[in-house]
Amino acid sequence: MAPGLLDLVHLTTWAVCAVIRLPQLVAVLRAGSAWGLSLSSLLLELAGLLVFLRYQIYYGYPLETYLEFPVVIAQDVILISCIMHFSGKVRRAFFYAFVYPLKSGRFGEVWLMWLNMCTFISAASKLVQLQHLRETKDSGQASALTWGMSVYASAGKLQDILIRFIVMLILNIWVTATILHYKKTKKTD
Repeated sequence: MAPGLLDLVHLTTWAVCAVIRLPQLVAVLRAGSAWGLSLSSLLLELAGLLVFLRYQIYYGYPLETYLEFPVVIAQDVILISCIMHFSGKVRRAFFYAFVYPLKSGRFGEVWLMWLNMCTFISAASKLVQLQHLRETKDSGQASALTWGMSVYASAGKLQDILIRFIVMLILNIWVTATILHYKKTKKTD
């Protein structure tokens, strides 16, 4: 890719990632419900993002290759908090946020062990969301715009780490298509 075009793709990917969870957050807050979203999927995605961020930092990759990850992580934490709030699981949120990481005295060693697992963790989060959508046959508050933006962000990163983002691109497209399918099915019923 031409350097100017590559810079544009990086810039637009960062811009998309800066607001990637906002449509989902707005949908959940407006509805006062997190119906259609899988908490397990979001927790897996958060774990995958954290591990991938740690991987990038550990191996000294340039900041441009992972600059958007802290922003997406913060948005995921807010979204998970909203889901916990609307599902009445605020105490469990406290456990995930504070107790679990401190429970293990070898927290740093766990990160190193998971460094090469980030693609599998992220892929698992998409598969869990797909399973949830298929089981409920209802996309509820799941935002097709958020997932569509994930498709763009994955496509924008293809030149950086090809295999990981091809897998994420395919799974993000699949989740987006499934959400749109169930939204369409719900409207026609």
